[in-house]
Amino acid sequence: MNGRSAQIGADVPTLADRVHARLLDVRPGRPQPPVSRELVARLARSEAPLVDAAGLDRAVTEVLARATGLGLLEPLLADPAVSEVMVSGPGRVWVERGGVLERVALDLDGPAIEHLIEKIVGPLGLRADRSSPMVDARLPDGSRVNAVVPPLAVDGPCLTIRRFTAEAVPLAAFCPPGVAALLAWAVRARMNVLISGATSSGKTTLLNALAAEIPAGERVVTVEDAAELRLPQPHVVRLEARPANADGAGEVRVRDLVRNALRMRPDRIVVGEVRDEAALDMLQAMNTGHEGSLSTCHANGPADALRRLETMVLLGDVGLPLDAVRDQIASSLDLVVQIARRPAGGRRIVDIAEVAVDDASRVVRLADEHGLHRLPDRPARAPEAPAPDPSWLQHAPPGAGGRL
Repeated sequence: MNGRSAQIGADVPTLADRVHARLLDVRPGRPQPPVSRELVARLARSEAPLVDAAGLDRAVTEVLARATGLGLLEPLLADPAVSEVMVSGPGRVWVERGGVLERVALDLDGPAIEHLIEKIVGPLGLRADRSSPMVDARLPDGSRVNAVVPPLAVDGPCLTIRRFTAEAVPLAAFCPPGVAALLAWAVRARMNVLISGATSSGKTTLLNALAAEIPAGERVVTVEDAAELRLPQPHVVRLEARPANADGAGEVRVRDLVRNALRMRPDRIVVGEVRDEAALDMLQAMNTGHEGSLSTCHANGPADALRRLETMVLLGDVGLPLDAVRDQIASSLDLVVQIARRPAGGRRIVDIAEVAVDDASRVVRLADEHGLHRLPDRPARAPEAPAPDPSWLQHAPPGAGGRL
């Protein structure tokens, strides 16, 4: 590269700034052409006729990211290995790549972060400002977005974007073969299954893998806070909750959608996550002809998951006594699957427990991350389902298969 080309390459950021300014210069009465790569390249050529091909490509890519995407975050969102992007205030950007957190060299100041947040939430009728400093949203590709701005975010605006892989992850990626066989059998046998785990442990990814075992001829209705599930079946109806708009109106809760799903002739209902009194509606759906339903919740283990369900139901406005809630759980829920993120970044099923038939406050461990050690006592809910295969079992280590 000669001295002139080197100088032009060093001037690319300025070129991108000038081209972007021309795109924003919309004069009254003049139609604005749609932003395209060809348009941006033409403007860049007019601004810098001698720019080299590599410099032109970089400038065009940067301008398009600013104009139609999320600016400097676009390369991170385009990286298939990145599952989460975290902007922790000005000048601090982290990503989760391959399950491991790492810092990236991006310099975003407070106004730039606020601009990114506005680009995301503005078209959705939402806002993030001092009067409404927290907001949840999602990108067009389904990625989940959370933003917190001052005064709640002390060090400056924070933005978290959780992306979801477009490729389906099979059950075998989470557990040994015997455990995968049990879970596939449980879905086909129309057992009601709850997945529990911590934040970013892989609950939604595992829910996708389990739901992929639902037979193709069934009508499935999914209910989610943010539409993340990607089911391969041909007859899937996707429902998504809606937060209140900037005026505080228009909210549609997960609980409302679960109730509505019951009127849509579903064979199964898949609830992305239960976190409030919608737990009661989910349990009632499982126990009123919609066997084989699936859901997730945050919990540290199967026993904790049942206690969380109890708490969520009791916090509702129905006023059921605890014994009645436990009876509802015992008759509705069959298996609880615990998933965890390992230090190296992998997600593994670490526990599968069966809800005790005689006591819904207790669970019986069937499997851990090493293998399946006990077959379930509960019968299949589908009359035509075969019995579990004893060949799935692995020799149990000391203490496996007991009550928790």
